[in-house]
Amino acid sequence: MTNTLMTDPEILEGRFPVRVEEFSIRDGSGGAGKFHGGDGIVRKMRFLTEMTATVLSSHRKTRAFGVAGGQAGKTGENYVKRLNGETEQLNGNDKVEMSAGDLFVMKTPGGGGYGKY
Repeated sequence: MTNTLMTDPEILEGRFPVRVEEFSIRDGSGGAGKFHGGDGIVRKMRFLTEMTATVLSSHRKTRAFGVAGGQAGKTGENYVKRLNGETEQLNGNDKVEMSAGDLFVMKTPGGGGYGKY
């Protein structure tokens, strides 16, 4: 899966033992301004078997800045919700062992806003 190609859920589920449980717009993640920054997305994938997952992502610590008085967008997040209820935070570039039933969550960052209200 890549962020730039936006792999369709049906393709992911056909190629890998995962179930896409959510693929939505991350409302409110874009920075405020006269022109609101673009919102990111939320992807949640349930792993159906043991696998190693790797993630290469950016803007997990640094926010996309606003311009001409616009506000910064939200940073992205990556984490795993384990079947036992525990949550494991991941870095922007990371590797994690997934068990059957674990949920991988990726929230992409929002863009910065432009201009004052």
